[in-house]
Amino acid sequence: MASGRRKWGGWRPVHALFLLPAFLLYTLFVVYPMVSALRFSLYEWNGLERVAFSGLENFRTLFTRYPYDEEVWDALRHNLYLFAVTMVVQNAFALFLAVVLDRGIRRGRTLFRNIFFLPHLIAVVVVGFLWSLILNPQFGVFNRFLEAVGLGVLAHPWLGDPDTALTAVALVNAWSWVGFPLIIFLANLAGIPEEYHEAARLDGAGGWQVFRYVTLPLLAPSITIVTVLTFIGNFNAFDLIYAMGGSNGSPGGSTDVLALLFYRIAFAGNDPNAVGVSNALAVLMFVVVFAVSVVYLRWRGRGEVTY
Repeated sequence: MASGRRKWGGWRPVHALFLLPAFLLYTLFVVYPMVSALRFSLYEWNGLERVAFSGLENFRTLFTRYPYDEEVWDALRHNLYLFAVTMVVQNAFALFLAVVLDRGIRRGRTLFRNIFFLPHLIAVVVVGFLWSLILNPQFGVFNRFLEAVGLGVLAHPWLGDPDTALTAVALVNAWSWVGFPLIIFLANLAGIPEEYHEAARLDGAGGWQVFRYVTLPLLAPSITIVTVLTFIGNFNAFDLIYAMGGSNGSPGGSTDVLALLFYRIAFAGNDPNAVGVSNALAVLMFVVVFAVSVVYLRWRGRGEVTY
């Protein structure tokens, strides 16, 4: 009995009772909707009435029937661009802030940490509407600020130009969520023993070399999880883009993403088979996110440094 307890870490059947409520909620609100989406995607629908089993026909419709065949690829490219900008701007800036707060600032560290985390606490829809007002070309604060500092030539209808709208949304998204990776990086930095940095400095390493060859490799676990969460979040992006560009991804579909396309197909279109096609798109989004996340986690897990 003693060896059995050591093997299972003291696990007893009664412990399952504490996990049961969470398991039931997870099954009800996560597993069941996912299974239902897969089941609905395999049928042809006439409104809310299921007509017949159609196999993968709804998936074929997404890639072969106009306008879905164009909208899916455009939305996918926009999701990838949104992820790329967020990774470069949000996470790189969050890493920089985390290192500065952990190594360079002693007084007021908590205050600065709370300030940078504050946008993350604001509802995303509110953030979207506020920045829509800030970037308004007629009365927006941002263009007036550029004019006040002598840079009026740069004033621009940021959300009204297809060439700049998606970038503007991506930067707002990065600003809104920068506090989340900041907290993760700070937690990881707090767990790195100071002896490692002292040993590197004793060997003659400068500040950049200490960061490059000591701190950064030891931040690999948090960088991995932040990358995965950023990818998942940007491939499910909806509320911020809806608030700033509407359900059609205005202007001219330049801010359209997969979640917006799903919304239009399911609730704002006139396709009688909307239930089948929209659920096919939902399943496709899940497969892409799941596959990329698993492959990336397995790849990164091989080269992570532990301490």
